[in-house]
Amino acid sequence: MKVVLQRVSKASVTINQKKVADIKQGILVLLGIVNEDTQEDINWLIRKIINLRIFNDEKGVMNLSLKDINGEIIVVSQFTLQASTKKGNRPSYIKAAKPDVAIPLYENFVTSLQKEIITKVQTGEFGADMKVELLNDGPVTIIIDSKNKD
Repeated sequence: MKVVLQRVSKASVTINQKKVADIKQGILVLLGIVNEDTQEDINWLIRKIINLRIFNDEKGVMNLSLKDINGEIIVVSQFTLQASTKKGNRPSYIKAAKPDVAIPLYENFVTSLQKEIITKVQTGEFGADMKVELLNDGPVTIIIDSKNKD
């Protein structure tokens, strides 16, 4: 499981010209899933995401977590995170999990995240054509792969 985390001042997701998610200060999570992912990957990533100290304290030092600031969060499924670009110029998405595997893992990720944080977890829609808007704060963008825990 791979995530791209973006610290945001605000972010939203629109589907068919209808805003389905809208947050202020927090994290936009882009989530890419492979067939080998498990609940263990979900649990590890969630602990990382909610405890990662990427928000500024009163001295302007990144020393606070999402939990510390009671920040908001949007999770967006994004199979393109699992793209392979080793050969040629057209990305291959063969590593990305198919919907029958990815949807339950995506739903478990969201449900598990909701159990861990107080604020409402908002989402896009799995497989939909989404328009994601964000104001990246910093900019702070971090990539985490649950297969690279060591």
